[in-house]
Amino acid sequence: MSLLERAQREGNPVIDGRTATFVWVGKTPPILAGDFSRWQKGSRIVRWKQAGDIWTAKLEFPADAYVEYAFFESEDDDSRIRDPLNKRRVWNGVNSYNHTFYMPEAKPSPLLNVRRGVPRGKVTRYEIDSHWISHRKTRLLYLYEPPNATAPYPLIVVWDGPDYYKRGRLTRIVDNLISQKRIVPVGLAMIDNGKAARTSEYMMNEATLLWLEHFVLPFAREHLRLNDPAEKPGSWGVLGASMGGLMSLYTGLRMPHIFGNVLAQSGAFQFDVAGRPLPIFELIQLGAKQPVRIWQDVGKLEFLREANVVMYEALKSRGYEVQYSEFSAGHNYTAWANSLWRGLEWLFKA
Repeated sequence: MSLLERAQREGNPVIDGRTATFVWVGKTPPILAGDFSRWQKGSRIVRWKQAGDIWTAKLEFPADAYVEYAFFESEDDDSRIRDPLNKRRVWNGVNSYNHTFYMPEAKPSPLLNVRRGVPRGKVTRYEIDSHWISHRKTRLLYLYEPPNATAPYPLIVVWDGPDYYKRGRLTRIVDNLISQKRIVPVGLAMIDNGKAARTSEYMMNEATLLWLEHFVLPFAREHLRLNDPAEKPGSWGVLGASMGGLMSLYTGLRMPHIFGNVLAQSGAFQFDVAGRPLPIFELIQLGAKQPVRIWQDVGKLEFLREANVVMYEALKSRGYEVQYSEFSAGHNYTAWANSLWRGLEWLFKA
């Protein structure tokens, strides 16, 4: 069977062991970019081999990798070409869809599925006052109440909450982990970001923390049966990815009496300010060591891996209790969702 026939039957790319062969039919091939190129486009990054009007490009991946990619018209054009040989697509959260595939030893986490017989928590949608930090008067907030909770429970604040809820399937993961008695019952406050102001709000912004403390947390206490951090200091948690991962760590360092459990996925620790590292590094190195436990994870195929290694080393050298994990994927919610259970289980183990 030819590569084209296999691609038509199995889907693009054709996978043999650790090799993924992309197939294209036409006079000229498209530009191929994805997690493997850190989404940089260039004919020298991925080279096509021609055989008549059939083009192939071979790339090597870890056997347990999840990969997203796209075809483009040209290096200078962001217009995408749909891959006719791959029906698997996922919204990229920005402006388009990415094609996806799993290598042979990878598969979606079963915790992402709704399972028969598993009690489901209650999710309620609210609009909460946000004029204090934004020109928008209100901000979307989802509150999750765990099923069959018999005692007050800790809260996890989730930055970029609607994305974690819809794209990351967070409540399904939590439902399943609670049902399997792998984590204690937890509540979730899934907060929307400021859209165009997201970077500003999540760039270690004290105003965001004040809004969290004076608006979001009282609202959550009013609507959920939460335990009291004054009685159990640091029992709550905070979760985020990318800029939200940076803000999660900052939240824990600045409010450790409440948030003693930090889950930072693919934290955006790569920025510098006027040629200096992010102030959060000075907060770690020069500030008082805080009683927080930190879970860090990051993709082996993403551009933030190096910055996360630097952050992990900074935390370890200061004596923080931190666990670091890498997954074979890039910077996306599918990867974060597949990996998320590890951090939740470590921080909130039943």
